[in-house]
Amino acid sequence: MAEPPEADRPDDFLSFVDVALDRTQELLPGTDRAAMSMVLLTHRVANALVYDLESTVHRPAGWSWSAFRLLFTLWVSGPQEPSRAAELTGMSRAAVSSLAKTLTTAGLLDRMPGERDRRAVRLGLTDAGRERLEEAFRRHNDRERSWAGLLEPGELEALNRILTKLATAAHTEDWVNLRF
Repeated sequence: MAEPPEADRPDDFLSFVDVALDRTQELLPGTDRAAMSMVLLTHRVANALVYDLESTVHRPAGWSWSAFRLLFTLWVSGPQEPSRAAELTGMSRAAVSSLAKTLTTAGLLDRMPGERDRRAVRLGLTDAGRERLEEAFRRHNDRERSWAGLLEPGELEALNRILTKLATAAHTEDWVNLRF
């Protein structure tokens, strides 16, 4: 397959999207450009957001984005069995189990017996975990505010409505594959 001409090669983050959309139309005519654009842009923005939050807030706090997701989930929902924590975070059960070991060793999580089955395990934040999460979340939310501030209030409201619609479909449409 021939490479695109030099003038059509992406040289930055957004120009790649345009080049990818144009080139895909050339290579596979009939491709749904609007649908492809929605997925490509959503993926790129989500990755940029995660990288920004992880590099400016979570790595300096001493943990990864995945660790934040687990700590945040347990902070919001209270102690959970690992399988439920996996479902709520969108992570695999194995990832939660591995992460829980690391966070327990770091003194941020407790492993406690289940409420109904004492052989089961529930994960919950320690006092130190709660304090560190709350401190980091303040910085995290400041960063979220900066990103949201790029939009007008009406745009932000519309975007949140649209994302909620897509998130709802992700859990209600039978053709969507989910991790859990």
